[in-house]
Amino acid sequence: MTPAVPAPFDRRLILAIGVVILLAMASLAIGVYDLSFESVLARDEDFESSMVFVVSRIPRTLAIMLVGMSMGVAGMIMQMLSRNRFVSPTTAGTTEWAGLGILAVTLLAPGAPLPVKLIVATGSALVGTALFLVILQRVPLRSPLVVPLVGIMLGGVVGSVSSFFAYRHDLLQSLAAWTGGDFSRVLRGRYELLWLAGALTVVAFIAADRFTVAGMGEAFSTNLGLNYRRVLVFGLVIVSTVTAVNVVTVGTIPFLGLIVPNIVSLVVGDNVRRAVPWVAVFGAAFLLACDIFGRVVRYPFEIPIGTVVGVIGSAVFLFLLLRRSSRVG
Repeated sequence: MTPAVPAPFDRRLILAIGVVILLAMASLAIGVYDLSFESVLARDEDFESSMVFVVSRIPRTLAIMLVGMSMGVAGMIMQMLSRNRFVSPTTAGTTEWAGLGILAVTLLAPGAPLPVKLIVATGSALVGTALFLVILQRVPLRSPLVVPLVGIMLGGVVGSVSSFFAYRHDLLQSLAAWTGGDFSRVLRGRYELLWLAGALTVVAFIAADRFTVAGMGEAFSTNLGLNYRRVLVFGLVIVSTVTAVNVVTVGTIPFLGLIVPNIVSLVVGDNVRRAVPWVAVFGAAFLLACDIFGRVVRYPFEIPIGTVVGVIGSAVFLFLLLRRSSRVG
């Protein structure tokens, strides 16, 4: 019996995984501290090199891959549930709401442990994303291009509120760390929460068929016997938790959840089960490539990955907007 997925796609996915492995090895080898894999293997002879490799290089590379995979899948879920290709955690205000939640915990309970900050940030992101979807239902949308504009304006308002309170309480520097994505501070013991985002990526793959059906609309989902609102809430919980985990751990990576699903959809279509592995692999490869570029372009100095992805993502976002406008016209 022939397989459900054509063989060329399987071979291309395996090739893409190989590219991710090569990029990960390059990421492990790049850094201000000069070390080689031979020195790392000889732990007794060069203990310092081994510690740098284990405490800094490996956690950073794993964190980049986990963020790329989880944020790409979170963006795809948002696009399916909102039925709009220009929606993502950064264009719907989800990241700003998560930052507001972290700021609220910092102001009201400065000594709160990291899991408490994560729970509050997740709840804040969930409320903000649900508010965004409610606004979309109330506002007459004559063009799908209006949807990201509404989200960007909502995120701008929330970001302004956060900046005001951060300024009043001398926390602007902390707010900048949450809103600017940066992997340079990732160390062993400070990135493990990202494994939760990776686990939610697997959960999204398991529930992929439900998201595919829900992306066809409430009426169609109900006719097939699917509880649309339950799937909607489930998807929002995944998106909010993934966004909060990433913001708490490494900060905001702009446009990542927007451009990765859009590029993948051009290759494999809109079937979520088929697209999730591609989104995860491409998200990890894209973020690894951006991080390597930011680390070598001004070596030994480093450009924050949020800046690199923001420049590339904004260019791709404009391309997608212009492409959509030309097709509509």
